[in-house]
Amino acid sequence: MKKMDFESLPSNAIVRLSTLLSWGIVPFSASTLWRKCKTGEFPAPLKISKCVTGWRVKDLRCWLANPAGYLNDKREGP
Repeated sequence: MKKMDFESLPSNAIVRLSTLLSWGIVPFSASTLWRKCKTGEFPAPLKISKCVTGWRVKDLRCWLANPAGYLNDKREGP
């Protein structure tokens, strides 16, 4: 899959960590992603179930529009 596929997803879709990494949506590792979630530099994840976490596509698009200036007031971790 490619980043191009991400752009065709609806805004209310949920994307999991493996997709973020394998599609190249984020330019860093999973460890860095979780650290950025905790500091508010990356969108907070949604807990879908006990073992499933994901991110809203609309939140990711907001982050992609301005990664250096993104600040999420609702800081969460895994």
